[in-house]
Amino acid sequence: MVHGPRLPYFSSTSLLQLDSPGHRRNQSVSMSWRQGDLLTKAHKMINIILWSQSMRYPAEHKQETRERIVQAAARRFRSRGNKGTVIGDLMRDLHLTHGGFYRHFDSKEDLFAAALEHSLEQFASKVLSTVENAPQGSQLKALIDSYFDVEHCEDAAGGCPVAALATELTRHPPKARAAFLRVLKNHAKRVAKYIPGATEEARERKARVLFSGMAGTLTLARVIVDKQDRRRFLDDAKKFYFDAVRQ
Repeated sequence: MVHGPRLPYFSSTSLLQLDSPGHRRNQSVSMSWRQGDLLTKAHKMINIILWSQSMRYPAEHKQETRERIVQAAARRFRSRGNKGTVIGDLMRDLHLTHGGFYRHFDSKEDLFAAALEHSLEQFASKVLSTVENAPQGSQLKALIDSYFDVEHCEDAAGGCPVAALATELTRHPPKARAAFLRVLKNHAKRVAKYIPGATEEARERKARVLFSGMAGTLTLARVIVDKQDRRRFLDDAKKFYFDAVRQ
């Protein structure tokens, strides 16, 4: 069997080098490549595709890394608070370098604002899903019961960020507080239709007061050591807020 001439394999990097002025000046290159016989349009097209993909990957990778940091920080801030969250430890646990943190955030405060907004949106979506899947006419009760659920009470890291971080927010700059209020207002507007009230504005006001009150109650419930006492306290809270919001 007769074989034709075998073409050499070149990576995307070598193709770039072959097409560069510096390479064309390199006298050690074989005669065929100096003459440009094998650098066809197909080679150039492959090179362009490979180059464009290599350029897109870092941007996508950077965004994915940022999201990983925000998600992990959202849980850590809720479970340990701002002082208990150390950036070096967070990045190490994510198998990332401490210095790499500043490719994504200007400061710890910047991360706190992003993590708070993320956790609020995540929790609001969870609450809304619970309400929308409840039987007709029982959405309000489902909302209150799920908030004062024992598992939610014990899961500070994955639970309501208002209950976990509201007391700390008073010591943070306006950026973090503004993000918190913006998401909270949007959340109140989305669930207001399940709350009694003469007007839409009245229902939204009730929703904001309801969530702020429940958050404070949940914070206090987490202080109670005895599990039976905590459960009774949560059951009393369910009844109290359900009766209060219907007035």
